[in-house]
Amino acid sequence: MSKWDKDYIKLCQKILAEGVEVENRTGINTIKIPSYNLEFDLQKEFPCLTTKQLYFRQAILEMLWIYQAQSNDVRWLQERGVHIWDEWEIDEDGLWRATQSVLENNQLVKKEIVKDFGKDQAHTIGTAYGYIVRKFGFTDKIINTIKNNPTDRRLIISLWQDDYIDTAVLPSCVWSTEWDVTDGYINLLIHQRSCDVPLGLPFNVTQYSVLLTLIAQVCNLKPGKINYSIKDAHIYVNQIEGIKEQIKRFEEKGDFAAPTLWVNPEIKDFYQFDNSKELKDIRIDNYEHHGPIKFKITQ
Repeated sequence: MSKWDKDYIKLCQKILAEGVEVENRTGINTIKIPSYNLEFDLQKEFPCLTTKQLYFRQAILEMLWIYQAQSNDVRWLQERGVHIWDEWEIDEDGLWRATQSVLENNQLVKKEIVKDFGKDQAHTIGTAYGYIVRKFGFTDKIINTIKNNPTDRRLIISLWQDDYIDTAVLPSCVWSTEWDVTDGYINLLIHQRSCDVPLGLPFNVTQYSVLLTLIAQVCNLKPGKINYSIKDAHIYVNQIEGIKEQIKRFEEKGDFAAPTLWVNPEIKDFYQFDNSKELKDIRIDNYEHHGPIKFKITQ
């Protein structure tokens, strides 16, 4: 059966049982625990939740948007039918508008906010994610170093760059990856500063598992283990009922066997993997699930 489903449900139960309710900038409280760690062995299982439907095409395309297209333009995703970043898209006039809680007199006060990012950033999410990857050439550096100096202990991608935080609509949540090559396998250590467990975590785990597999293939290595480190693992209060439904499914119906990942073995260049709407070179097979659960997006 699916180890990832079991580990995920365990995390959700821990948050609901032990978590503390806190305020945050979104105006929607969360139930949180301060930290959590997960481990995945891609030689044993490809992690994709079965207790709810995961829209893996969207997850994989978002990963390619960041690390392959190296784009911060939301229209790239929209053209492929992916709308997960629509709420953070800067308007045509360079302004981003949202209702959020801001700190006033040591209290969070919910207000309509308008931020001016400049017209040159229209339709983007500002200086975050793919913008950082492109600016610092991170994808090329990682691939080239793994190929030419695999024992290097500085195989790090940091999307948290202080000079670009204020000009990002939403600074990177999964902000750091550390890569390791040992005995023919690439392993990955992931750091996430803030984790929306119902919506973000299932996407992130699957997409970084795909990224590791793609990088391993083009470097003529095998995907190994992922150690996943979370700070502030939380469930928004308006997501609790959905998570309880997912836990109920697990307890009453169980989980399905983990699906399998297929990657076109002919592709040896990371930039040649198809990133069209059809995603022709990457496929998740034998995926059984208990159907979707709708969760609200919180800005």
